[in-house]
Amino acid sequence: MASEIEEKHAYNESNELSGPKHDLAINVGGRGATQRRLRNYQIQMIGLCGGIGTGLFVGTGAAYAKAGPAGLLLAFIIVGMVLWCVMQSIAELATLLPSAGSFPHWATRFIDPSVGFSLAISYGYCYTIAIASEVSAAAVVVSYWTDLTPAVVITVGLVLILAFNLVNVRFYGDVEVVSGSIKVLCFLGLLIVAIIITAGGAPNHQTTGFRYWHNPGAWTNYNGITGSTGHFLGFLSSFVNASFSFIGVETVVIAAAEAVDPHESIPKAARRVTYRIALFYVLGALLIGMIVSPTNPDLVSGSGNANSSPWVIAIKEAGITALPSIVNACILVSAWSAGNSYCWVGSRMIVAMTTDGYLPQVFGRVTKQGVPYVAVITAWLFGPFAYLSLGSGGAAQAFSWLLNLSTVAGLIAWATLSFCYIRFHAALKAQGISRDTLPWKSPFQPYAAWIGFVGSTIIVLIAGFPVFLKGNWDTSSFFASYIGIPIFIVPIIVWKLVYRTKFARAATIDLYSGRLQEGEVIAHHKPDNWWQRILDWVF
Repeated sequence: MASEIEEKHAYNESNELSGPKHDLAINVGGRGATQRRLRNYQIQMIGLCGGIGTGLFVGTGAAYAKAGPAGLLLAFIIVGMVLWCVMQSIAELATLLPSAGSFPHWATRFIDPSVGFSLAISYGYCYTIAIASEVSAAAVVVSYWTDLTPAVVITVGLVLILAFNLVNVRFYGDVEVVSGSIKVLCFLGLLIVAIIITAGGAPNHQTTGFRYWHNPGAWTNYNGITGSTGHFLGFLSSFVNASFSFIGVETVVIAAAEAVDPHESIPKAARRVTYRIALFYVLGALLIGMIVSPTNPDLVSGSGNANSSPWVIAIKEAGITALPSIVNACILVSAWSAGNSYCWVGSRMIVAMTTDGYLPQVFGRVTKQGVPYVAVITAWLFGPFAYLSLGSGGAAQAFSWLLNLSTVAGLIAWATLSFCYIRFHAALKAQGISRDTLPWKSPFQPYAAWIGFVGSTIIVLIAGFPVFLKGNWDTSSFFASYIGIPIFIVPIIVWKLVYRTKFARAATIDLYSGRLQEGEVIAHHKPDNWWQRILDWVF
């Protein structure tokens, strides 16, 4: 293989690629039949808001109740650091190799085809089943206003998601821009209101400050366990919940295959994830700990709508009457937008499976507009699982299991993708290629990738820790927390036994095919004035 690569590519003295233009045929270097139609501003908004669903607005309440102000803040900081490391690693890969679906192809190329196959299944499942999660969440959100049958809300949501994913991907990008703008404006509004509440500017004129850090305290006892042990377990529980809230941020790099200018847009999105983590998660966690008590029973009411949101609870306690319905409307937009995004991600995982030969080519068929309609419909067909959430007993339990498997699969993907970068970095070193020749270099490598890999792995392993506490064993909870691990490992073993695949060797890993070619790379010019600099920073 090494000799074939040397014959196809010639390098000059500075190690820059100077060989002949690659064949741009489908399935070469992970290329699919989709078209590059996503503009830079669309990529930036997808990067800023993609994956933000009900978890950020509502789900943080339960985590806060378990950990307290300090526990929640520390959990979001640590998980945010792990995510940042993962994002920097995969963004460098996406900038260099903007392949269809990205993730499975990288695993196939840098680790082993069996790992690529398994990652495509687990990560694709993670997002296709999340469609059902978000549309069912939207039905619960609507219940804040009306007793309308949830099945109607689910049906409308599913129809809209399918329609928007079957049109031009540029239209999908614009939908994400609009919905993302609503989510950002809503969250910024919540931050401002929270600051006003803490300063005593609300109708009740009560200054909260850091009141709840002192009473009931910065830490919460977990399940009645007191002292440092209870505090640590509370933090650990919040740590796992926080991880689930972060899943989805990484999906922006999947857009590289359909980006007009991935060399520019993907690095920008990776750099700005820092602001997203700091603003949405860390600052949000800090302010939640200042505006509502972790002992408030509404935080764990399980309503699933604005009534369980720590933001809305604080707003109501402050005597502000109009905002809760507005926030609930934003939560509804977030739920639907996340479901729309998850259908797009799931369909691109299916396309990725066709480029590497894991699925028949029919699943990679596209319209004249470059929309992989077969893959979209296939991914969308997981959405009707949302109707299981309307049942009771076995149906509801089955839906809960599906969601647990989904979240664990997302964390496993973080670890796998970080390991992809570790192998990529080793290949560069083994083949004597300088990272200075790459379109973009992410910082602190390969150390950042190792932090992403180890950190994600630890989160996966501790996800079900409560069942190991004395008197807490529950077989159903144990399997729900950990069955995602064998579901990821078994396909790897089966694929290796059937196809006898081999672990990729650093010296022979293909580092060339799939790169942007002549005519695809857009020349960039530095902004000439302050106005252009502002536009460049924003978009």
